[in-house]
Amino acid sequence: MSELVETEPEKKIVAFHQMNLDDRLLKAIAKLGWVSPTLIQEKGIPLFLEGKDVLAKGRTGSGKTAVFAIPIVQNILTEKQTAKEQVTRALILAPTKELCQQLHKAFQSFTTSCSRDISCVNVASQTAISGQKTLLAAHPDIVIATPSTVLVHLISKKLVLKESLQYLVIDEADLVFSFGFEADLKSVLEYLPTDYQCVLTSATLSDDIQNLKNLVLHHPVTLKLEEPELPPASQLTQYQIYAEEWDKAVLIYALFKLNLVRGKTIVFVRNVDRCYKLKLYLQQFGIPSCALNGELPVNSRCHIVQQFNSGIYDIIIASDESTLEDPNYASADKSNKGKRKNDKESGVVRGIDFQFVSNVINFDFPPDVDSYIHRVGRTARGNNKGTALSFVSVREKYLMQAVEEHLSDWVPPGQESVFKPYQFRMEEIEAFRYRSQDAWKAVTRIAVREARLAEIKSEMMQSKKLRSHFENNPNDMGILRHDKALHTVRIQSHLKDVPDYIIPPTLRRLAKASGNKARGNSSSSSHGEGKTGKKEKTFLKRKDNPLLSFEFEGFKKKAKK
Repeated sequence: MSELVETEPEKKIVAFHQMNLDDRLLKAIAKLGWVSPTLIQEKGIPLFLEGKDVLAKGRTGSGKTAVFAIPIVQNILTEKQTAKEQVTRALILAPTKELCQQLHKAFQSFTTSCSRDISCVNVASQTAISGQKTLLAAHPDIVIATPSTVLVHLISKKLVLKESLQYLVIDEADLVFSFGFEADLKSVLEYLPTDYQCVLTSATLSDDIQNLKNLVLHHPVTLKLEEPELPPASQLTQYQIYAEEWDKAVLIYALFKLNLVRGKTIVFVRNVDRCYKLKLYLQQFGIPSCALNGELPVNSRCHIVQQFNSGIYDIIIASDESTLEDPNYASADKSNKGKRKNDKESGVVRGIDFQFVSNVINFDFPPDVDSYIHRVGRTARGNNKGTALSFVSVREKYLMQAVEEHLSDWVPPGQESVFKPYQFRMEEIEAFRYRSQDAWKAVTRIAVREARLAEIKSEMMQSKKLRSHFENNPNDMGILRHDKALHTVRIQSHLKDVPDYIIPPTLRRLAKASGNKARGNSSSSSHGEGKTGKKEKTFLKRKDNPLLSFEFEGFKKKAKK
């Protein structure tokens, strides 16, 4: 029988040291800067420590990973005090390779003070089967993998869990079925013992979760947190602006170039081609960004997220085609059919811990409500504030209305909709439009295809050749950048600067504060004394060019008088 644990109206603060945890684990928690557990951690960790199966539902960023990671580390530390042999005690399954690596880092952070006593490996990050077998040969305490990856090793008997497994975790469980892992998961269960403690974590409680719950949970406790799917309006501000394709292009150019969007930003588009089209488009204006999609090698994807989190670059253009797309877009993207080969174990929208994201921009509106919630959930995490801006075309309007209807219960007082209209007068940036249209047209289908192939080839070379080097020299990872220019579109250097005369008067002060260098008289007068020689050379070149030095005789005579 399932037991339902309801949350209390007000959170009862319980410190980690009141949970009877090992001192080494408490030291690792303190090192992370955690003062007190979140609501889901406060309720879930004691339940797991009591030996109960747990189904934990909570929104992204609520701290679900610690609900199972802390008790597993605690229990293994206790058991190894009397253990006679080294065996694998915990299996952690996740639907994407990025999430597997993220979970591995989480376990590493919890075992910093006891790394000699507990071993944890992530076989999902290794591309070669031989490398995975080497990791498993030492019988690590904790194995992290995707369902399809671990099944290979269970079948080959390189990983045997029938006698030793005590803990099974399925993270982001609602994606297991949608990513096509249902058959793999059922096969994995055949290689597991009949009795083990299990945890399922999920952002939703769908029918698939109920089926999975009946399949793997033995003594389930459902931990259902009564909280909104998104942070409150005081923490997350959601905007929308109606814009067709040309308007989207000119608007995002102006937002970034005039510094109207500040802080780390994730821009979501609907497919990989759009990902590179927007990257090449912004590149022409000197706006660096990096693409993140399922075509890139897993090591590159994880490294992109790591560098983004560390502040090396501020703009990620992301596409996640593991989810079903809106059929209305199918006709517009016929060119993509038959040539895309994404890693089915990749995911950008769900589970990835993007840190300190200030803004989410839906350049293309998401195809369904869940996708919108998970995209916007990348910002306003923890106690941080964030904004979400959605560009909405005419054919995307019904998608926005579906989101409005779903989130109608959380409309802030005084607003008619969960979306605030983004107050921006498009006529003020009309002077930007000719530049925008030329740059957008310059990104042809051939340029996009060449850019995709060039970057994938480059990332594959870096991913394979440099992996071992970076393992031995982690400080060198900062040298590798993913926001480099893709030279498949002709770069016009003058587009990097915005002339003063096309900046709207209301935005000029903001543009100057952002360090924008305007071209023309204002820029030439600020060169300083050290630039005199350069100005003289420019003047001489101008005099030698008859088209630039042409003068009418009549004007010359008037000037002499």
